[in-house]
Amino acid sequence: MTQRKMGVEEELMLVDPETGGLRAVSAAALAAHRDRLRDSPGADESRDESGLEQELFLQQLETGTPPFLTATELREALVTCRRVAAASAAAVGAALVAVGTPVLAIGEDEVTPKPRYQRIVNEFGEIGRQGSVCGTHVHVDVADDAEGVRVIDGLRPWLPVLRAMSVNSPYWHGRDTGYASWRSQVWGRWPSAGPSDPFGDPDGYRAATAALVESGAALDMGMLYFDARLSQTYPTVEVRVFDAMTEPDDVVLLALLTRALVTTLAEGSPVSPAAAPTPWRPEMLRAAHWRASRDGLSRELLDPVTAQRRPARDVVEALVAHVRAALEATSD
Repeated sequence: MTQRKMGVEEELMLVDPETGGLRAVSAAALAAHRDRLRDSPGADESRDESGLEQELFLQQLETGTPPFLTATELREALVTCRRVAAASAAAVGAALVAVGTPVLAIGEDEVTPKPRYQRIVNEFGEIGRQGSVCGTHVHVDVADDAEGVRVIDGLRPWLPVLRAMSVNSPYWHGRDTGYASWRSQVWGRWPSAGPSDPFGDPDGYRAATAALVESGAALDMGMLYFDARLSQTYPTVEVRVFDAMTEPDDVVLLALLTRALVTTLAEGSPVSPAAAPTPWRPEMLRAAHWRASRDGLSRELLDPVTAQRRPARDVVEALVAHVRAALEATSD
């Protein structure tokens, strides 16, 4: 099996270290980061591997690791990225929190004053204004667009299981939402977000995405918020169903399972050989994601092969069994 590189992007919250309320200071934190880079011995901003950037809201920062082959390398990079972001936050009196939604009803959501972000909020109104949520995006190498589209199509029934394993956003501005991942519900309001029908091939993918942009549901290709998509920047499939996760080890675990799924779909069967595939209609995929976001791993999930409800443990064990060959090939 091909050994594929993987990378991770994380969106992280900026909060007041005393009150836990939101702090809209990402611009100042990013400026402090760049000042520190310029002032460091042998400074070279082009070698900054934290990927530190602003996001849609001023109370968020984004980091991004380089691509790696091993879990050890990825974990080290994740921790380094978080340390860089935390130091930048601390330089402007804020703390960094890895969580999917704002926990406390303290502080205001403030849109980052960039033309594209302002246009997004103007165009999408309250959906945009309430979009201050943080996710984790996992990138895995693919050989080309044809392989990438085959992987995206095959991932569809497995993504709710991955979502359930990452849930980390039960609270929203001081309220218990009753969901293990409220971020999933907030993010799902975007008209370009969520599960998709199979694309079939690169031409089908390009036609569908172009039509979505033409419809106005997305301003551009960067606003295609599918659960899994072809990256516009890298030769990867980007999986976007995960909450921001507090523990780096959880991020690495989900990255390894995602890579194993991508490898299995690219080089093997899209479903378990023990059963024939079940066609997944869009409404059933939405139901599977809803159940995953409401309960996480605490109750039942929909089986990716049969679409029947099963205990979450059984479904996760089936996922691991399905990708075991790929995990063993990379010693994961």
